[in-house]
Amino acid sequence: MAANEPSTGVKMVKVPEDRDGQRLDNFLLLQFKGAPRSLVYKLVRSGQVRINGKRAKPDSRLAGGDEVRLPPVKLNEVGESRPVPKGLLDRLAASIVFEDKALLAVNKPSGLATHGGSGISHGLIEALRALRPGEPLELVHRLDRDTSGVILVAKKRSALLELQQLMRGGEDDEGPGKQYLALLVGRLPNGTLTVDAPLEKSLLQGGERRVRVNPSGKPSVSHFKVIERLGGHSFCEVRIETGRTHQIRVHAAHLGHPVAGDDKYGDEEANKRLAQQVGLKRLFLHAASIEFALEKGAKPYLINAPLGDELKAVLDRLGKS
Repeated sequence: MAANEPSTGVKMVKVPEDRDGQRLDNFLLLQFKGAPRSLVYKLVRSGQVRINGKRAKPDSRLAGGDEVRLPPVKLNEVGESRPVPKGLLDRLAASIVFEDKALLAVNKPSGLATHGGSGISHGLIEALRALRPGEPLELVHRLDRDTSGVILVAKKRSALLELQQLMRGGEDDEGPGKQYLALLVGRLPNGTLTVDAPLEKSLLQGGERRVRVNPSGKPSVSHFKVIERLGGHSFCEVRIETGRTHQIRVHAAHLGHPVAGDDKYGDEEANKRLAQQVGLKRLFLHAASIEFALEKGAKPYLINAPLGDELKAVLDRLGKS
């Protein structure tokens, strides 16, 4: 349905077998092309979208053969979707670090949301679809808006489903190995520090997500290892066993050594000093690599995303301080 087409009546759509396991919100974004994610969430939460006659949530998983009720939507009422700026398209084209027939990997810039939403016209996936019109691109996982680094996009439904299964970590599956680079405030001790602390997510009144350590939260494990100490701070490798929202940032703050430049869970005074003295103007957290295997282990991948020049410059300046 194009943005300038008139509203139609209620439609019942049968979920194709190759969409088995897909989240409802992602399925709807393909049905209502050009609709903002905020509108899709509103339709689901108001009960206008139903699966097999029952109310659902945006993250409900579909099964092949399910019947989805699609309400009438007049997209031109929510405004024409603005074109993705050419500068962003050029930047993303230059940020592709790997591609084959099944996958595309991007070194996501800091400050770019993974997908559009409330107040955000274009996220990574919308921009990639504009860059590659007609290609069936789907996000495999997400990164915080302020985190840079490697993010996977599936070009084939089979690759998406296999990777999602790996991410969920079945008993016989070894999940992807994710390595991050982070600058933590203060001096961490030698060796590997493991934080095994459950995390609970909440939504504040303005829609802001907030995460905290709470015994009733979801199991979460992070491993921090110092690579180098610079200017009284610790440049670290971080490996995670789980992928919770804001996990590294909250676990680092729980250690008493928050991620440098973190304006949500960090040390405000340390952030000010780092901005003034070494020019750190963003969160120093970067998804450096991801390792996994597809086709039941027969096809291994190790994809790296280099640290951005602005973060390298911060490390250089710290080393001289």
